[in-house]
Amino acid sequence: MKDLLFLAHRIPYPPDKGDKIRAWNMLRHLAEQYRVHLATFIDAPEDVAALEPLRRICASVVWRPLSPRRAKLRSLAGLLTGAPLTQFYFGDRRLRAAIDRLAAAHRPDLVYVYCSAMAPYVSDLPGARIVLDMVDVDSEKWRQYAETGNGPARVIYRREGRTLLALERRAAASVDAVLLVSRAEAELFAALAPEAAARIHYVSNGVDVAYFDPSFTFANPLDTRPGIVFTGVMNYRPNVEAMVWFVEQVMPRLRARGDAPCLWIVGVNPSRAVLDLAGPDVRVTGRVPDVRPYLKHARVAVAPLQIGRGVQTKVLEAMAMGVPVVATPQAREGLDACTDDEILTAASPADFAAAIGRVLDGGGGSIGMRARARVISDFGWEASLARLDRLIENIGAAPTPAEISTSPALSLSA
Repeated sequence: MKDLLFLAHRIPYPPDKGDKIRAWNMLRHLAEQYRVHLATFIDAPEDVAALEPLRRICASVVWRPLSPRRAKLRSLAGLLTGAPLTQFYFGDRRLRAAIDRLAAAHRPDLVYVYCSAMAPYVSDLPGARIVLDMVDVDSEKWRQYAETGNGPARVIYRREGRTLLALERRAAASVDAVLLVSRAEAELFAALAPEAAARIHYVSNGVDVAYFDPSFTFANPLDTRPGIVFTGVMNYRPNVEAMVWFVEQVMPRLRARGDAPCLWIVGVNPSRAVLDLAGPDVRVTGRVPDVRPYLKHARVAVAPLQIGRGVQTKVLEAMAMGVPVVATPQAREGLDACTDDEILTAASPADFAAAIGRVLDGGGGSIGMRARARVISDFGWEASLARLDRLIENIGAAPTPAEISTSPALSLSA
């Protein structure tokens, strides 16, 4: 086996949220083919216990603690430079030294960089092939934040979008391949970084359809009212804003129904703004051991994101569980294969409430079954990981005519 250096901005285990789910599946798959040396941060003390499963599949694991509060303070130093705050947030001299030692000791054949924030750590690693898995175009997220921000925050968000895009472009120009999570994200980044278009590809997220299977029996954690479920990390700004918007704009319309539903907000670390939403028909659970019982017994899952990048894992998991999903166009990005009878899309509060109403009135069963069938056919991890293998195998090789016709990046640069 050859050696592989895997860099991740967050420990890839347990795979309990979007970025960690993708990282874990990529890492586990690559560990079947390489001796993997993992370098990562741990930003939650409870995740230290997750090191043991990683050590079982990796040849070595090095990590550094990352205190979000201290990292935020450290990132402010970026304002005195032309660098993005993200680079200072994840900057750590000890981790850099550990990565340099790993590279010198093992001379990896491949370096897999998960998230553009980790790209500066490999800017001067000689010899190895480098894959940068950006997942999403993070700079675009900050640009969207600036559009809705106010005062000094808007200025900082705009600056972060600009400087982070510059970092993403430099990184893309220095690596062998750049991965994004969807065709839409790949096309967007190819337009923003045309000089790197020939090396930009996409590998979709997947879902473990054997795990997210509605045939399993679970006790019902909901009450007797029709259940609406939203899952996610609940101190993440897009999720917080999605729930504030839904409770303030959509729930009042649903309360007028004879069978008024109850909204269940399921996910770790609910912010104060989310906790304040709780009421007679809005339940905030915090961390739960398993989201599947909530999805299994929900009448509908919602994804009312106003800011969204890439493929939303929460949407795929709900679809895999056979739950009808109502999503905003932002949350549906990257699901081009899905048809309108597999996922419902609504943008305005009135349309969102109407779509939920149709499901609650009995129109959801067939949508859920078709949604699961779509996930099985198009969003299983097996197909995504096979695509990853082909991309790694062909790094440095001239693209074939078939690859040129099927790769959004290569077709843009052809």
